[in-house]
Amino acid sequence: MLNYLLIGLGGALGAMARVGVGRLFPATLVGSIPLQMLAVNVIGCFVMGLVSSWLSYHGGPLALRYFLVTGVLGGFTTFSAFALEGMLLVQKQQYGSAAAYIILTVLLCLAFFFIGSKLFMRMV
Repeated sequence: MLNYLLIGLGGALGAMARVGVGRLFPATLVGSIPLQMLAVNVIGCFVMGLVSSWLSYHGGPLALRYFLVTGVLGGFTTFSAFALEGMLLVQKQQYGSAAAYIILTVLLCLAFFFIGSKLFMRMV
């Protein structure tokens, strides 16, 4: 039961952070690409790379993994919203923006996850 509470608390904090960080960026990039969602997902993947590498290297209680990874970062990153944003662009027949948004999100998130993980490994 405690793990579920930790996930819920972390998820709430992550969701609030997602909104706060998203507001630091303009709503859209060139054309109609949703920059706020793109930025949040890239940042979230970078932090996930750092945190998951740290937890793998140092271990730590399962409760910490539930709180940080499943809760905070699960609430912060927004791939369900990513799917919605992409589909809305397709429905608006903005195919170029939809394709650019989807490709940028996937490639940048994977790249920044890798960078975050490698950065951590260099720090230890």
